[in-house]
Amino acid sequence: MSPNALVVRGAREHNLRDISLEIPRERLVVVTGLSGSGKSSLAFDTIYAEGQRRYIESLSAYARQFLGLMEKPDVDSIEGLSPAISIEQKTVSRNPRSTVGTVTEIYDYLRLLYARVGTPYCPRCDLPIRRQPATQIVKQLLKMEEGTRIQVLAPLVRGRKGQFRDVFDRARREGFVRALVDGRVYDLREIPRLSRYENHDIGIIVDRLVVRGEDRVRLSDSVETALRAADGVVQILERRGGRDISHLFSEHYACADCGTSFPELEPRVFSFNSPHGACAECGGLGTTKEVVGALLVGGPSLSILEGAILPWGEPGGHLRGSVIPGLAKAYEFDPREPWQDLPADARDALLHGSGTMKIRFPYNAGKMKGHYEDYWEGVVANIERRYRETSSEHVRSQLDQYMSSQPCAECGGARLGPFGRAVRIGGQPISAVVERPIGEILAFMGSLPVTGEELPAGVEAAPGEPLPGEVAGPILREVRERLGFLRNVGLDYLTLSRSAATLSGGESQRIRLATQIGSRLVGVLYILDEPSIGLHQRDNHRLLGTLKDLRDLGNSVLVVEHDEDTIREADFVVDLGPGAG
Repeated sequence: MSPNALVVRGAREHNLRDISLEIPRERLVVVTGLSGSGKSSLAFDTIYAEGQRRYIESLSAYARQFLGLMEKPDVDSIEGLSPAISIEQKTVSRNPRSTVGTVTEIYDYLRLLYARVGTPYCPRCDLPIRRQPATQIVKQLLKMEEGTRIQVLAPLVRGRKGQFRDVFDRARREGFVRALVDGRVYDLREIPRLSRYENHDIGIIVDRLVVRGEDRVRLSDSVETALRAADGVVQILERRGGRDISHLFSEHYACADCGTSFPELEPRVFSFNSPHGACAECGGLGTTKEVVGALLVGGPSLSILEGAILPWGEPGGHLRGSVIPGLAKAYEFDPREPWQDLPADARDALLHGSGTMKIRFPYNAGKMKGHYEDYWEGVVANIERRYRETSSEHVRSQLDQYMSSQPCAECGGARLGPFGRAVRIGGQPISAVVERPIGEILAFMGSLPVTGEELPAGVEAAPGEPLPGEVAGPILREVRERLGFLRNVGLDYLTLSRSAATLSGGESQRIRLATQIGSRLVGVLYILDEPSIGLHQRDNHRLLGTLKDLRDLGNSVLVVEHDEDTIREADFVVDLGPGAG
């Protein structure tokens, strides 16, 4: 046996007729032949199956009990077999949470990038949020033109109703003298009575000074005093052109304008599979189930008693004896009339509820008869509530027929909570980036300015400050490389947000191929099933380049293929036929 060959002797799996052959290692090998000639039987059911069986046998007895036993293929012997990985044409995942981004792990790198170098914006005010210690605030103020007059304030109340006597009393006790109240300066001993029902802005004046380099210590003391008094927020009024320009700074991740607190930026904030990052409304799916009114009515010519409302069927029991008579009397309709002839307000109430109107429902429980008053929730709300509350998959599947998936009204389909959607790089939140085709994401990532790196000629920089090279550089290189692999296998039209369950078999196979290239494994036997299916000629050449890259890493690549270009580019061809096996 040659040490550089995979040797198969006496293969009889399925329709193979006791064939023996040598396949060179670390080469691009194509297995071709007529349909039914045994290509897949040789590549997958013999070579790959034996590789998997040997791998499982190498595991401990404890591990093998979870994987089950694999039958030995009908073959005399296989020698020179490397660890085998099969890349077949099948959907990557049926999980609605799996996307192109998560399957390829590109989204994991994007989450890390946004957590480390993203700029958070207030979800309410759309203003950038920066955590700045006192030293950094002072440093920024000293960049103002020398001689600029400023006031240092501790903003204690912003846009809130009340009289705030306790705020003024505490400020006086702490030794402050003046306050800025609704744009006017007052002595703290002469504050007018504020209207309880109007919004007010109150800031305690800590210091008034002129910006000079030699006053750094005084400025620093004033800023720190304001930060302590206002729980980490300081307001600077800069006198410019006869008017005051306000600057707000915060030493916390909090909006200096409205006070909205921002969580620490961590990768989990951008994970729709984590409760810390997922949209609370849709749970990170990007869609919600909503009842479709048109699916509730079986036929306009049917009456309610004949089953016009499909979830009710032909109503009996409580529906027939209480609900329908009560609604019929309240909205003055005959339940024996066809649905299409009922008054519009009656049809609307049946489906969507009685709103604020209470309905008088009759009841008859043996000797107990009478009426009770209650609101009617409507068929739509009833189904949505039951769907939300039930833990039974059977009930869910029954209710599913009356519902359809709609983009989540809260997150707009972005899957993330408000904070994950509010962090930007180059002016783009992560949810907008993953909605772009892979080719566009590559261009966007290439346009991000990074300190210590120059953009390629002709590339316009994305908006925003340069990203710190020591942090962003390695992450960006990994993202660009993996995106490049997807482009090279002809998938640059996909978006990273595309659900993995909607991919074709060929797309799924090429995604797995791109992922394997990114893993940089060496000494592996890769077995692929017709990867060129559905590819444009231009993309086919890229695919061939990718297969050669796998080979050049030191791997063996075995491809079941009919495509002529692939066969011509192969280092070695196994042609089965003309008959079976």
